[in-house]
Amino acid sequence: MHPRSSLLLDRNRSLLLIIDVQERLLPTIADHQRIVWNIGRLIDGAQLFGVPFSATEQYPKGLGATVEIIRQRLESIPEKSMFSCRECTSLFSSLLDTKIRQIVLTGIETHVCVQQTAFDLSAMGFDVYLVVDAVGSRFEIDRQTAVDRMRIAGVTPVTTEAVMFEWCETSADSNFKALSQLVRQTAPQH
Repeated sequence: MHPRSSLLLDRNRSLLLIIDVQERLLPTIADHQRIVWNIGRLIDGAQLFGVPFSATEQYPKGLGATVEIIRQRLESIPEKSMFSCRECTSLFSSLLDTKIRQIVLTGIETHVCVQQTAFDLSAMGFDVYLVVDAVGSRFEIDRQTAVDRMRIAGVTPVTTEAVMFEWCETSADSNFKALSQLVRQTAPQH
């Protein structure tokens, strides 16, 4: 059998990062129900396949805490004032000594904190994967421009389901049945 492509996500080399999905900012984000739903499915997928996950909060005193549906699944959420998550050095300094090289990005806003984090992580030597159906901005032009800019800069665009199927790799995996149920969930209606 030939080796697996390094372009595919590997559960043993991945970290899921959820950026600033906070109570006061979320309602202003276009299609925010679907974004939160997809992030929830990604967390469930990460738990299925043993992928570590973490989140950040941008100035929670002003923007509120991470929304409850995500917050309840996390142990601790570092605060930041810098738009990029590189301020959260504890998240990334420990990763440099592990085999985790793939960072799967979700969150808000795409053109601010997500994009700046993507560029900084790339500069640190990580392979960055942007989950395009799990990121959002207030305005679609900002979101789409940021997605395009990140793609041009070498960030890999992926979707929620693509991420989970790449983590699974084979229908022979013992968690494939649970994954099948996860991807068949009904999306929220606007």
